[in-house]
Amino acid sequence: MLLVAASSRPDVLSARVEVRLTAAHFLAVLETGSLHFPEYVVNSIAVSGLSAVLAVALAAPAAYALTRLELPGRMPILFLVLSVSMFPPVSLVSYLFRMMSALRWINTYAALVLPYTAWVLPLSLWILVGYFSRIPRDLDRAALLDGCGRFAALWKVMVPVAAPGIFSTAILAFIFAFNEFLFALLLTTNQNARTIPVGIALFEGLHGEIPWGMIMAAATLAVVPVVLLALAFQRRIVAGLTEGAVRE
Repeated sequence: MLLVAASSRPDVLSARVEVRLTAAHFLAVLETGSLHFPEYVVNSIAVSGLSAVLAVALAAPAAYALTRLELPGRMPILFLVLSVSMFPPVSLVSYLFRMMSALRWINTYAALVLPYTAWVLPLSLWILVGYFSRIPRDLDRAALLDGCGRFAALWKVMVPVAAPGIFSTAILAFIFAFNEFLFALLLTTNQNARTIPVGIALFEGLHGEIPWGMIMAAATLAVVPVVLLALAFQRRIVAGLTEGAVRE
């Protein structure tokens, strides 16, 4: 991908690729106003970030309830949540498009944030349930004995202790939402809310030519935020997925 993006005349259909390194494709992607690539980057980060925050905010109380309260049918609830996530997105887009059109939310962040949140919520819930179940119950029991309610025990005790797990869950939810394509393709028609995957797929060249160099340059630039995020918080992500291994 990087090799084609940095080549002067990339020929992806040829067995030989003549490499003459250049930054022209990267500059064209960033500077060509008709491509709207910087706007796609902002849209992707905003939509994915909001979706990750909402998913974790909803999954944390649900995970706390499933691991700390004596709820009947705990495992059936978890498997029901998992089974809902198995529905192919293509089976939902027709109804989703009608609903968003009726609400006049097409080409808005809300049209993407709501389905993205619902899409990454099962993953977030399952990760946090596994993490919360390994936190000793004595911590929140002590908080309850001190006069805290369930919500206060969750906010003041469980959230600080589970912060690495919550943070890693948010990062994974962000990455999943950042890479989503189908919903963004059908619920956006211009650059106002269009995300990077759709924007790259709709790149057009002159005279019907596929601009492989610009497509690969845009794809390379699109990977940068996710890679930087993973590298910057690598230790916290690993800690969040491993520190919960303490059993009661």
